[in-house]
Amino acid sequence: MQERDHKSGATLDRTIDAIKQGDFSEAVGICKEYLVEHPNSVPHLQLLGHVLVRKGDLNEARRQLELAASSAPDYASLYEDLGSLEALAGNLDAAVELLRKAVKLDPTITTAHKKLARALADAGRHDEIDSVMEDYFEQNEDVALVAAGAEHYREERFDEAESVLVKALRKDPENVDAMRFLGMTYHSQSKKMNDAEALLRKATRIAPDFHQAFSNLGRVLIDNDKCDEAITTYQELIALTPDDDDAYAGLGRAYAHTGDISSAVEAYRKSIKVNPDVPAIHMALAHMLKTLGRQADALAHYRNAIRLKPDLGESYWSMANLKTCRFEQHEIDAMEEQIQSSTLSDRARIHFEFALAKAYEDKKDYSQAWDHYHSGNQLQRLQVSFDTVEHEGRLQSIKEVFNSDFVAAHADSGCQEPGPIFVVGLPRSGSTLVEQILASHSQVEGTAELPNAAAIAYGTGKFRHDGLLYPETAEILSPRDFTAYGKEYLQQVAHHRVEGAPFFIDKMPNNFMHVGWIKLILPNARIINTRRHPLDSCLGAYKQLFAKGQEFTYDMIELSEFYRDYVEIMNHWHEVFPGEILDVHYEDNVMNLEAQVRRVLDFCGLPFEEQCLRFHETKRPVKTASSEQVRQPIYRSALGLWKKYGGAMDTWREDLADVIDTLPDSVKDAAN
Repeated sequence: MQERDHKSGATLDRTIDAIKQGDFSEAVGICKEYLVEHPNSVPHLQLLGHVLVRKGDLNEARRQLELAASSAPDYASLYEDLGSLEALAGNLDAAVELLRKAVKLDPTITTAHKKLARALADAGRHDEIDSVMEDYFEQNEDVALVAAGAEHYREERFDEAESVLVKALRKDPENVDAMRFLGMTYHSQSKKMNDAEALLRKATRIAPDFHQAFSNLGRVLIDNDKCDEAITTYQELIALTPDDDDAYAGLGRAYAHTGDISSAVEAYRKSIKVNPDVPAIHMALAHMLKTLGRQADALAHYRNAIRLKPDLGESYWSMANLKTCRFEQHEIDAMEEQIQSSTLSDRARIHFEFALAKAYEDKKDYSQAWDHYHSGNQLQRLQVSFDTVEHEGRLQSIKEVFNSDFVAAHADSGCQEPGPIFVVGLPRSGSTLVEQILASHSQVEGTAELPNAAAIAYGTGKFRHDGLLYPETAEILSPRDFTAYGKEYLQQVAHHRVEGAPFFIDKMPNNFMHVGWIKLILPNARIINTRRHPLDSCLGAYKQLFAKGQEFTYDMIELSEFYRDYVEIMNHWHEVFPGEILDVHYEDNVMNLEAQVRRVLDFCGLPFEEQCLRFHETKRPVKTASSEQVRQPIYRSALGLWKKYGGAMDTWREDLADVIDTLPDSVKDAAN
């Protein structure tokens, strides 16, 4: 190829400047002016070809590039350009031959190999692609390593992916593609999450325009509970790629995790504006709108998701999970048709079973409703892991450690902050109603189901060399330790407290197992135990497909055994902390709301406020399955629903007969 002299270089620079300014006509003129005197200048002919392609003049571009190739027949880059042009013109076979010539002349041209593979794919010549890429990898071992690692990652062979990608990084510590795929490999296994974050951060520092790494980093930050940093990351990604719907979707997820539901809605709407055809984003937006109480808008987006993907069972179930939604007959027919499909995934089938069950329950066809609930639960039980023996052993260990003597010996321990109110109990037992009543008080803020108390407890067993685990770790803690853990809990949940109210609610139901731990680290915390008639409670849980956790609810016998375990440990806590736990029965709330509201407020040391009786008027995000129900006044239709299901309840009725006998008469009367 000809040498670049001073005049040639200056002309090329002027042409490139004109291209950057978008003035293609000026760029063409500069090149042609030089070519009058130097008609065989390959750099000018090639650059002129590029400009003409951008102007859409493919025939003239082809003529200029072919003229350049006749002057420099061994210059691979020209054949790559001609191949790209032919592919753009739809002449795929011609493109393949030209690109083959380019890689034969210079096997190290990365882009030519990729373009050749793409042209073969577009031409339907898939059987030739592997040999092309193998040739390429033979020329570039580093690229081959990353490509192999990426393939292992995509096929979920994570150990192999990690091994290959670590090797690639040892050879080239600055290889951002290897960093990205290794970070994703760690993230996909939920292991070495800090390493995943560090790798992706480094990749974005080295390559600040590497938008795929920014996107992956955002996901990792969310899962590392660094949602504020995730928001910043997605905002940086949007600045890089303002038309990237995935970036806005990621920003929506990050805002949702921080509890900023309004900002999440805005981000999801922007994602949909860029790309309105992604069903998952319509569904995510609908979830946020549901949380804000905007049911009509939520339903519209759930239905948009279904329009885009008719077999999206999750969207149907999400509609059913509004509890107040009633399916139209054509929607029931569509679900019945979908559930007959042999190609439906297990996950989708489970969603359809639960949604159809709710549809038939609303039609008062309890026999069909039960058939679908039972089928859905049987399928879901295969998807989750729950060990009754292990659970019972854990509860027994907790009771043995947190006995009356141990609690008395640590009576002066813990952080004395009086603000937390823990609402515990089994799912679907009225805990959201109690939360909404309390959150309607001017001195109380509702937050969410916070996992922090249990996580801190189990965290006491991490990084120990003696193998000691919670709850046994509690036995070796000092009063200062309990105080420190109480402060740690308050620090961890502080970002959920945005209103500045003196009291706040932690409504994690399964904290019933950890009452002893909570009372030692936060001795002034209030504990409210929400209960419901066992048969309605078990039925309510069996009717619910939970987003995560609550694995004990998908088998009838396991569910009744879990209920018994719950009653036993709550009886234990009442013995250990007499007068410090308030049982609130759902049935009493429904039958005599004001008396129960006054009772709850008295227990929390709060003055009575009329607004607590009008809890359904309180505007706040509610994320649980009862979100729409607590936006309505008290209703009695859910009392004794178990009777509608007749003989299907026999297992629970027999298993829990002695528990039912101990209930207050007011509860038995309301539910029978």
